[in-house]
Amino acid sequence: MELSNGTTVQEFILLGLERGQEKRFYLLILFSFTYVITLIENTIIIILVQLDDHLAKLPMYILLGNFSWLEMCYVTTTMPRMIFDLASPQGIISFQACFLQFYVFFSCGSTECFFLSAMAVDRYLAICHPLRYPTIMSSRNCSKLVVGCWIAGFLGYAVPVTLISRLSFCGSNVIDNFLCDQGLLSLACSPSKNVFFISQISMNFLISLGNFAFVTISYGFVIATLIKSSNHHSRKKAFSTISFHLLVVILFYGSVAGMYVAPGGKTQSRTAKIVTVFYTAVTPFLNPMIYCLRNDQDCHLDQA
Repeated sequence: MELSNGTTVQEFILLGLERGQEKRFYLLILFSFTYVITLIENTIIIILVQLDDHLAKLPMYILLGNFSWLEMCYVTTTMPRMIFDLASPQGIISFQACFLQFYVFFSCGSTECFFLSAMAVDRYLAICHPLRYPTIMSSRNCSKLVVGCWIAGFLGYAVPVTLISRLSFCGSNVIDNFLCDQGLLSLACSPSKNVFFISQISMNFLISLGNFAFVTISYGFVIATLIKSSNHHSRKKAFSTISFHLLVVILFYGSVAGMYVAPGGKTQSRTAKIVTVFYTAVTPFLNPMIYCLRNDQDCHLDQA
């Protein structure tokens, strides 16, 4: 990884979110609070599910518990580093740490896509095929589905990120963001970097668009089934429940889509940072609240 002057890239510099000292302080407080609350919310969900033997065996709560673990991993990949850089403006990150964050960040995002699809399958089977649901979505089959989501999410980026890390880097080692993302490729000077860039974008697009299409089709069948239902009370309750699921889907895929429609020019970097903050900090912060919402008076864990 040699620079144009013959030296070797040992570290990158993250410019972060804000350079003004006063704004950095307020952002430090805000994101520290957001990170801690996000961990607490997801930890409470996991504990509540595990303490109830009945809930711990239900597919929807098995998925929810693992989704909460994923959210904790997701925010821990980026937010502690963001908070550290807000407190210490140097923004220096080692080459190895940068690519590790790059890999885990995209793997967690990919895994979330698969888990949203798994949750959509669970709702589709529960509502469209209620008689076959206990057999198809048994605890054992659900556990296999969960393992598949984790493996698919983390295996997909292992080879691409390894190959990208072997590219030659030259010129600037400054990343205009608060995390190591696809901006790394713009710092590479290898002739093949465009091929890797296209491959990376294509994989992101394939995983996100493929899972989004799957989720959309699944909920399309669910909504069609509910419209035909003659039981008004059950239909109202089911619509209330899937609306929460769809809200999580919209928040996640809406923010991801924002990365591909960000404006060019001077506003591109700032817009990219805002969108990245939304799906790395805001969405994981809101998701536990959404999944704990209920159409009745109380707030409790209800995905049924």
